[in-house]
Parts: sequence; structure tokens; C-alpha cells
Amino acid sequence: MNFPTSNITLCAFFITSMAIAFNSHSDTFGLNELQSTQNLVKAGDKYVTLLGQQVSVGEQAPQFKVVDKNFAPVTLKDFQGQTLLISVVPSLDTGVCSIQTKRFNEEAAKLPKNITILTISNDLPFAQKRFCDVEKVDGIKVLSDSVWREFGASYGLLIKDMGLLTRAIFIINDQGKIVYKELVANISQHPNYDKALAKVRYTAPVIVLDAETIIEKTEK
Repeated sequence: MNFPTSNITLCAFFITSMAIAFNSHSDTFGLNELQSTQNLVKAGDKYVTLLGQQVSVGEQAPQFKVVDKNFAPVTLKDFQGQTLLISVVPSLDTGVCSIQTKRFNEEAAKLPKNITILTISNDLPFAQKRFCDVEKVDGIKVLSDSVWREFGASYGLLIKDMGLLTRAIFIINDQGKIVYKELVANISQHPNYDKALAKVRYTAPVIVLDAETIIEKTEK
């Protein structure tokens, strides 16, 4: 699928401009004390530095705390027993991030009930709520890491001097283990949707219905 180059250019411009606004506030979240990683992700034609602990497939997923649209805390433990697909975006106000979020929202309706899709960004909850209302995003949970930065720090996703999360996909199985990770090579590019969706379907346990439930569904 081809995406308009104007969206990609806008995303790159937005991400670059955010660096100026956030640079002077990095100490507020203790970002200068975090581990840094280079040469993994680019913004435009330049590599960015990622802050936080990088995680790998096969590891237990680190716990984190984010907030929902009402600023209510949401933790990884809240999804215990679910298979999670976590879609990470820099900002919902950019074209690529918007498309990514709407794509997963559409796909959520086709997935079994034991799969939950989360979208996490550093947008303020107010902005996330506005986006979801306008775009009718209601099949996934859109969460903000803007308060504590725990998610970005725990998964190595914070872009130094920008205050944004890099674009990524994680799949966590029902035992809390990371089974899939994609750090998108360039922030302005899309993730591999088909590969992530195939993996999450393969990962989730098959839902077995008993005979009475099958009969009831058939009668309806």
C-alpha cells in the first residue's frame, strides 16, 4: 500500500519541531538518567537516540503505568490473561500515526475477544479523546504515557530531546511474555501491519465454546 508523501513529510516536520519545545524539560522526567541506544531508528535521514531499557522477544514484558482519556491510571496488570498488541505512535496529530491507529481500530473488530489492542503515545489525554471522538476510534484502547513516561522508559522508546515515543509494535502473550517486537526503522514509515496481525492471531489461545454456547449462538 502506498501512502501520500505529504503525510510522511508532515510527520517528519512535526517530530523535528517537537524537539525544540521539549528539550529544556528533559530533567522533569529524569530522562537524562536513562540508558541510551543509537543507530536503531531514524527521523528523516538522521538517527535518533532512544532512551530507556531495550526489551527483546522472549523476555517478560516490563510492567508500566499510563493513563486513559480521563487521566485514570491503567497498568499492564489490568490486561492479565489477554493477548496484547501494543501499537506505539509518536503523535495522533500526524498522518502516519492517524492511519496506523485507525487501521488497528478497524482490525480489532475482526479479532477474538481474548485479544486487546492498545495504542500508546505521549499525546495528552485531551488530544487523544478528541482524536478518538472525531475519527470514531472505539474498538481499541488509546492510552497516554505523558504523565510518568514509564512505558517509554521501560521499553526503550523515548526519543531523546523530542519527548515522543518512537513508532513500534509489541505483542505480549497471555502469560505476559513479549513474543513480537518491531521498531520501525524510520519514524515516518508505517509498521508491518499484516505481519503483526498474523502474529497476534497465531499467539492468542483458541477460544473453545462448549456445546450449549454453540447451540445458543446458532439459534440467534
